Amino acid sequence: MTQYEKMTNTPIPRLIITLSIPTVISMLVTNIYNLVDTAFVGKLGTSASGAVGVVFGFMAIIQAFGFMFGQGSGSIISRALGQQDREKASVHASLGFASSFLCGLMITAVGFVFLKDIVYLLGSTDTIAPFAKTYIAYILIAAPFMSSSLTLNNILRYEGRASLGMIGLMTGAVLNMIGDPIFMFLLDMDIAGAGLSTALSQIVSWCILVGMFLSGKTDTKLGFSQLRKGSLIMVTNIMATGFPSLLRQGLNSITTVLLNSCCADHGDAAVAAMSIVTRIVFFAFSVALGIGQGFQPVSGFNYGAKKYGRLRKAFAFTILVSECIIVVGCTVLFIFSGSLIGVFRNDTEVIKIGVRALRLQAVSQLVLPPCMAVEMLYQSTGKRLGASILSSLRSGLFFIPALLLLSKFRGLSGIQEAQPVALLLSLPFTIPFGILFFKGLPKEDADQFTKS
Repeated sequence: MTQYEKMTNTPIPRLIITLSIPTVISMLVTNIYNLVDTAFVGKLGTSASGAVGVVFGFMAIIQAFGFMFGQGSGSIISRALGQQDREKASVHASLGFASSFLCGLMITAVGFVFLKDIVYLLGSTDTIAPFAKTYIAYILIAAPFMSSSLTLNNILRYEGRASLGMIGLMTGAVLNMIGDPIFMFLLDMDIAGAGLSTALSQIVSWCILVGMFLSGKTDTKLGFSQLRKGSLIMVTNIMATGFPSLLRQGLNSITTVLLNSCCADHGDAAVAAMSIVTRIVFFAFSVALGIGQGFQPVSGFNYGAKKYGRLRKAFAFTILVSECIIVVGCTVLFIFSGSLIGVFRNDTEVIKIGVRALRLQAVSQLVLPPCMAVEMLYQSTGKRLGASILSSLRSGLFFIPALLLLSKFRGLSGIQEAQPVALLLSLPFTIPFGILFFKGLPKEDADQFTKS
């Protein structure tokens, strides 16, 4: 069976689950690394733990460009492969990869020039700043590899070859977990060891992912011959299609900085607590997000192939499965919130602040699956404006005002409540987008029947 036949004929439940499993595994391993990294750094003190949360906001900026070029080129690639146009897919893959790497290099250059200013802009306190500057220096070195690795991983997902991307990401994450205790404690490098471990693991992941394309295991090819066939218009098209991802990640970075800044007024314990909560929540949500990412190539392929019945079934299945996963995960978070926070920082004040925030976010996460599915639907089918609007809702348009207003009038309690409020507000605005999309979708497939 060819990749085209697999993506357009395999029963929807089996196809999405098959594509989701590698993504879920790689995301879980990556997030386990993030949590382990937080736990290791937490042994150095509350200020060091806060530094990880501060630098996490900067890493989101690097990831934003990786996702923009990866999701942008990936969406075009999946629709091109749905139309069985491999040459077009390869040109966009090469352009997406090269553009992502160049953006990473620019981030490295700018970052080192303005290192001190960036650390404080990200929300560091005077006690957190020395740790953050040390850690972020290594992240800057790895920026081109980090950004373009995410791009390659997204291209593989959109091809329907998430298992290849899983190998690269998991290898890097496992090496990172092994490297942390060696560099931090065995070699006495402290937080510099955590940064070095992260940088080295990103470079190894990058080498593995590039090797996947050069070894002929993919439908798309990377090379200078493909780049020569490209154009500025194609790059612009990739960026426009991937802009919702840049917007979403960029807003996540801005909100992380604002969150750290608001927390800084309440001390290092507040910064550390909210950083830990953010990572725990993302870990719980990553399984449901993995299901959504398994849906994206199915959506793009079948939309390109004009198999609209399969697209409808895939959308409904994605919401159902991801909602079930979220219910189970959030129940665990709510019940064991204190124990989970305590694993990462055994500080009474950190646990007290983190427990309330974690429980509020656990309840609000229940509305995420439909919001996620509609947003991914729009981006994977090339509906740029709708995808951009949806990306900006919960991450910025609702969260930023909620954070600023609630922190002003309710102090630390308001900071804990801002994200849940933003999530709950996004649902009634997202549902009409889903209804509008399917109303405009043809009732019949191009060949007048659906194979599912």
